[in-house]
Amino acid sequence: MAVRATVSRFPIDSDALEASGLPWGLTVTPFAAKDENGIAPVYGSNGHLLPRCENCYAYFNTYCELDQWAWNCSLCGTLNGLPSDAIARYSNPHSIPEMSSSFIDLELPLDDGSEEEMTQARPVYVAAIDLSSSEEFLELTKSALLAALEALSPGSLFGLATFSHKIGLYDVQGPVPVVKNVFIPPDAESKLPLELEDAMPLLQFLAPVETCKDRIAAALETLRPITSWERSSGAAQGMDGVLMGGRGFGTAMEALFNYLGSEFGNTFALARVFAFLSGPPDYGRGQLDTSRYGEQYASKRVDADRALLPEQTPFYKDLATIAVQSGVCVDVFAVTNEYTDLASLKFLSIESGGSLFLYSSTDDSTLPQDMFRMLNRPYAFNCVLRMRTSTEFKPLHSFGHFFPDPQYENLQHIICCDSYATYAYDFDFTDNTGFSRHSGYPPVVQIAFQYTVVVPPEGLSSSELPSSSRGKHTLQRRLRIRTMQFSAAQNINEIYDSVDHEVVLSLLVHKVILVSLEDGVREGRALLHDWLVILTAQYNDAFNLVQYKNGNKSMSSQIDITFSQCPQLEPLPRLVFALLRNPLLRFHEEGVHPDYRIYLQCLFSVLEPSSLHCGIYPSLMSYSTPDKQAYPRHSLSRAALMTSGSPIFFLDAYTTLIVFYSSTADPTLPFPPPQDCLLRKTINEVKRGRNITPKLMFIRGGQDDATAFENYLIEEQDVDGSGFPSAMGFVAFLDDISQSVAEYMK
Repeated sequence: MAVRATVSRFPIDSDALEASGLPWGLTVTPFAAKDENGIAPVYGSNGHLLPRCENCYAYFNTYCELDQWAWNCSLCGTLNGLPSDAIARYSNPHSIPEMSSSFIDLELPLDDGSEEEMTQARPVYVAAIDLSSSEEFLELTKSALLAALEALSPGSLFGLATFSHKIGLYDVQGPVPVVKNVFIPPDAESKLPLELEDAMPLLQFLAPVETCKDRIAAALETLRPITSWERSSGAAQGMDGVLMGGRGFGTAMEALFNYLGSEFGNTFALARVFAFLSGPPDYGRGQLDTSRYGEQYASKRVDADRALLPEQTPFYKDLATIAVQSGVCVDVFAVTNEYTDLASLKFLSIESGGSLFLYSSTDDSTLPQDMFRMLNRPYAFNCVLRMRTSTEFKPLHSFGHFFPDPQYENLQHIICCDSYATYAYDFDFTDNTGFSRHSGYPPVVQIAFQYTVVVPPEGLSSSELPSSSRGKHTLQRRLRIRTMQFSAAQNINEIYDSVDHEVVLSLLVHKVILVSLEDGVREGRALLHDWLVILTAQYNDAFNLVQYKNGNKSMSSQIDITFSQCPQLEPLPRLVFALLRNPLLRFHEEGVHPDYRIYLQCLFSVLEPSSLHCGIYPSLMSYSTPDKQAYPRHSLSRAALMTSGSPIFFLDAYTTLIVFYSSTADPTLPFPPPQDCLLRKTINEVKRGRNITPKLMFIRGGQDDATAFENYLIEEQDVDGSGFPSAMGFVAFLDDISQSVAEYMK
């Protein structure tokens, strides 16, 4: 569980918080195997015996004062009695996790440790494939699913379904794959004429992977796109016989969730549905009107950025609730360059604990690698995340892909959580008192994360297991707790010296996404601009950098816009500029596709701070040869490239990696770099640490089209413009901020 705070020394009261101009909060990556310093938790059992505070329900931890019979809560100060079994346990403290570490992970007993619990543990995976698509789309999907089959653990169950104007269910347990079809009513109101369970019993549909892998592969080979003739007989015909589509995605998903839900808790504890989509749902329930993405916005004077960000129907949000109740987590893979309205569809994945992937074409798509990666990494499910703080302050907002508990504050449910998923909180004071300057009670944060994992059979590899026990996975419920003590800053210099600019960026990105969803991209940009102006003004004020002359502050020439007195704040103007240049906040007129914007919102809201930094302001390093690094970091400007004189550059923009050979590079340097060189090792290391597969490009300056690389050199680009190099750019942006600060401080 990695936890990083915007400031490691907390503001002492609300006045100090306001004077700093900084957001106050933290990010949590609960299922990360280690903390932010690379230290693993202390593991143990009997989590249900851990003492809890009678007043605030916090868990006993190493910061609590303990005497023989009682303990003081480190969060609220309440004196709690110790039960007799705890007194006996704590008499030998060395073997007790909660006595030796503030970061612990304890096993909990399952609700009714019966044999049924064992059978529930079979992981279930269902692929739902769009047949209203092209041959290329199906080829890509097949290769992705073949990769997925290799990553699935023995004992998993796999189901294959298709959708178009009908739902196809595949039985692959017999000698020949058999498909049963259920036709979807074309209108947006009608439900299926037949329950899927009546078309094919669920346990006939879900096949054991280890015995049926070849037959699943054979069934995938039989998939063909729905022909226009089939579609015209099945789909509704519009005016003059024009086809009204035939992608019944909403009806198919709803039917699948109900189908799987009947066995939730018996056959499985979590089912994952992979939905492969090649365009917008345009048939049956949940069909979307894609005409809103069109020229009419230009004529109607509607803010396109604002119009295309909210969902147009609550159908998929409601469907996500059904998915959660059915124990289903949905991953949506959209492979399309047409407008698909991900603004409406995204809830299906993010609220059910899944991911949203967007690929603009089948040619260079990393879908198979992403699938394999996603299934190969550990994940927890049915998770509950709870943040508690000492009494002087409280969590104000929480950000991330979870759904809040309807009853309890600061309690979030996460259906499925991998080791990358990150959540953010911001804080506020409960009253005007703040933290006492001299009390022995420093600020404390406690994060509790309760989760379930599927544990494969221990000791033996699957090939050595007797067939009767092969695939007997077991469920394990665990409780991970991290208690952290912070200190309060005695003055503003201490706050500024303890800033973590990457976490500040994380909180800004979350807030800007929320504002742009509610009020449009323009408002999001304005919020960011105003925040930087206020921060710069507060900093200049705190360090007394602006002198008064004749009662008036002299002009902006004195204003320190680069935070030269405070190295921790120095990166922030550059990060804000880069965020304003990011497609997340660029205007619709600049050619930013609304679906791509939604994809970035979903991706950026789960990244931990260092990855997000890389996505917003890519890292650029240079090499003098493929085996020798020249400089570890350059600013993203053409000038930096020219002055460095290095022949090879490596740019990491999180989703894209580019190796660029400058036009003046020595022609004897090997291109592309050889597999065993330092540069390749760096690239492979970067790829290994990602939750998605970055796209790798090699470009030779002067020979290849270098636009892809040059687009990332943002510092000469106009912050509000079309992205073409201009006299504006980062320097002009700083001038503008400086003018605004002068106005603000008058």
